[in-house]
Amino acid sequence: MGALNRSQPSGRALAAAILLLTSPAVWLAAQPPQPATSLTLVSTAWPPFTNLPGQPRFALDLVEAALGRVNITAKTIIVGAPQFTSSLLSGLFDGSAAAWKDPDRERVLLFSQPYLQNRLVLVARHGADVSAKSLANLTGKRVAIVGGYSYGADIDGAGPAWIRSSSEEDSLTQLLKNRADYALMDELVVEYIVSNYPKESEQKLQIGGTPLVRRELYLAVARGRADAQSIVDRFNAQLPGMISDRTYHRLLHVDWIRADINGTPRYVPVSDRVGTTAPERVYTLFSAPEPEAEPPVKPGFYVGGNIYNDWASVPENYKVSNSDKPDPRRSTGTIFRFTW
Repeated sequence: MGALNRSQPSGRALAAAILLLTSPAVWLAAQPPQPATSLTLVSTAWPPFTNLPGQPRFALDLVEAALGRVNITAKTIIVGAPQFTSSLLSGLFDGSAAAWKDPDRERVLLFSQPYLQNRLVLVARHGADVSAKSLANLTGKRVAIVGGYSYGADIDGAGPAWIRSSSEEDSLTQLLKNRADYALMDELVVEYIVSNYPKESEQKLQIGGTPLVRRELYLAVARGRADAQSIVDRFNAQLPGMISDRTYHRLLHVDWIRADINGTPRYVPVSDRVGTTAPERVYTLFSAPEPEAEPPVKPGFYVGGNIYNDWASVPENYKVSNSDKPDPRRSTGTIFRFTW
């Protein structure tokens, strides 16, 4: 799982706490009644999207920021992956800040519009073939993937010999120590690696360009809540502003985002000091397989509140180095510690 002017959410400060419990029902029974604007959510630990405080938790950070803007507080209880779906559907919780959509869940939960997309891409040692277009192309290969999470049929029924790692860092270690042929990593984590370890990643890694798994991530609210539709509507309404004011950049720890502005894809920088050269890497919030017969749409640039068709059209006064880049502590993602 993860700032266009670094403004902070308005309204009361968000109170968010993550609790790790073996028995969520016991904890809930011991708590006083919650205000109508407070949500008790459930999730499983899946870094970098969901996790305990102080660990990478991009999805929880984004949802809590959006809810905080409309004066809704949220706290998430972390349960084990085998207990997640039953806990989510049990009626004990108000929903989940990070859920995939399926028919069983839709019967009891109201889903927001997707706010992130999980895209798993192939990472290999430098010089290796990363041209696989599907997991079926990796049959018999040793592929490291973070364990302890239910990825669904896309992963569980595929052909690779899965090596379940303890974290994204461990997946990379397994790869570099030749204990795995590949690592399947979320594209957001790959962006982090390339941005923070440019020399090491260029010399030691080969990164695939085709996501092998795509899944949208949603806020899900129990239909049994009288205000469920209102919560979802207010949450959805905050998302465009969180892109344009750079909250997405800050919480995802990325410098450029490709997102739709008024229905058209644009490149959005972390600040209006965009640098002296066009960006080499841009994190895409949502992508779909490109039809081979159709050329991809070339996004313009959204800078200073205006849209420019190409880099050459961006005024020169914006093309300066960003010496005031956000503090590296701007996101819990800085807790990644990759070793080479």
